[in-house]
Amino acid sequence: MFRGNHPTRVDEKGRLKVPAEFKRVIDEKYGQQFYITSLDGKIAQVYPFEEWERIEQKLAGLSTFNPTKKKFLDRVNYWGQQVEMDGQGRLLIPQLLRDAAGLRGEVAVTGNLAHLLVRNLEQYRREIEEDKFTPEDEKTLDDLGI
Repeated sequence: MFRGNHPTRVDEKGRLKVPAEFKRVIDEKYGQQFYITSLDGKIAQVYPFEEWERIEQKLAGLSTFNPTKKKFLDRVNYWGQQVEMDGQGRLLIPQLLRDAAGLRGEVAVTGNLAHLLVRNLEQYRREIEEDKFTPEDEKTLDDLGI
């Protein structure tokens, strides 16, 4: 499982240095192949390839006429690319996504259970500060048993 926020950098060539805390999990559980994509062009989703394949298997079982499946696939294919981690623990963020999401310099890399999220650090900080955790949010979690 990936958890926590471990800020790092995207270098001038667009390579994300995977934080050591997440690299340990990757080395123990996954290979060097990843699928990097997004649903909105604002947040990069970094899936170890075997986790991405689980999603694809579920999608393959749905009708090709399912409009939500088509909408999802349009977006993850538009933003997505399969990449391989290099020997120094770096992943190349696709140029299209990197430009749209402002992923250069300091970025937040957060764990999202089975995959990582990468976003502009300053923008992420603003979103956390502006989108307060409300009593309604607490109730929803309580209703879910969390």
